[in-house]
Amino acid sequence: MVSQREVLTGKHLMQGDVACAEGAIAAGCKFFAGYPITPATEIAERMARRMIEVNGMFVQMEDELASMAAIIGASWAGAKAMTATSGPGFSLMQENIGLAVMTETPCVVVNVMRGAPSTGQPTEGAQQDVMQSKWGSHGDYSIIALAPASVQEMFDLTIECFNLAETYRAPTFLLADGFTGHLWERVVIPSPEEIKIVERKKPVVSPDKYMPFKPDEDLVPPMACFGEGYCVHVTGLTHDELGYPKTTDPKVQHKLVNRLCEKMRKNANRIVRTYESMLEDAEVAVIAYGIPSRASLNAVKKARESGIKAGLLRLVTVWPFPEKQIEELATRVNAIVVPEMNCGQIVREVERVAKETPVHLLSKIGGELHSPSEIFEAIRRAAGI
Repeated sequence: MVSQREVLTGKHLMQGDVACAEGAIAAGCKFFAGYPITPATEIAERMARRMIEVNGMFVQMEDELASMAAIIGASWAGAKAMTATSGPGFSLMQENIGLAVMTETPCVVVNVMRGAPSTGQPTEGAQQDVMQSKWGSHGDYSIIALAPASVQEMFDLTIECFNLAETYRAPTFLLADGFTGHLWERVVIPSPEEIKIVERKKPVVSPDKYMPFKPDEDLVPPMACFGEGYCVHVTGLTHDELGYPKTTDPKVQHKLVNRLCEKMRKNANRIVRTYESMLEDAEVAVIAYGIPSRASLNAVKKARESGIKAGLLRLVTVWPFPEKQIEELATRVNAIVVPEMNCGQIVREVERVAKETPVHLLSKIGGELHSPSEIFEAIRRAAGI
């Protein structure tokens, strides 16, 4: 139970990274491990101060590999755990992200994205890690990733990331761009009793009957942590429902890996969130996520004033991909515009789902935001005007 002292209830002028840290604390995070990296360092700085105040633990690790390993261990010890990084650090975390997937370890990874590849643009925002978040580690698996578009959502969606991680026993990503991470806006923090918190699903059977990787009907196994009196064997190897290695059994591999994918796909309707604006009669739809969705809304309003029936579908959930929502939308509009701060990543998923509906990419890289005028012009072109 999160106490009143831990949640800074009220209205605040807050930076996005700081709001993310406060969202983690409100969700019950008690362990943070990380390594400084622009533009995510403010999250670690805030957690370094606040963890002491809420009886939690902050550890500055030697690098991002160790940071990811540390939050996996903390989660198995029973703590809600988080790390935060940017592109280069996110790359270093990928092997241990795969370990978190295979061991079904609930934890939260925040990636405040910057211009890439390599060291790239440390102080400029981007959306270039979207596909890496989906496919960065090796093998078949599925994850959950949310994309905030405001400082308020840096707070709210961090809480949701923790809730989803605990619900589906999986690493969950907050994909914030550097602009949102460094943006200052008003944040309204509710009282603790108003915040929805999901706690870990615990076994209901006795320790002698417990199988740590035997799923319930939702494909998610209850999780007993170390020190709770249950026998738990945790390995990154292909394992049976008792957790013991079965690396040469194709049936065990198929059953396990298929479930790791299906537990997100099967529950996609419960996970996926989108926001719609003026789509009821739209002929041109803008599909955006993160910071470009803000300029997109202004562009859509301007298009409406100009007589173009435009609307906006904002993706809050990036992974699992909102296939049903976009597939249905594509049957109602004549064209789709996708503004992204990359060379084209989510647009490929939109094209795949939209099928015959024309999809137009509006790419922006280099550390500049899309302007409403640029998106408005893309809407005009898509409308054939």
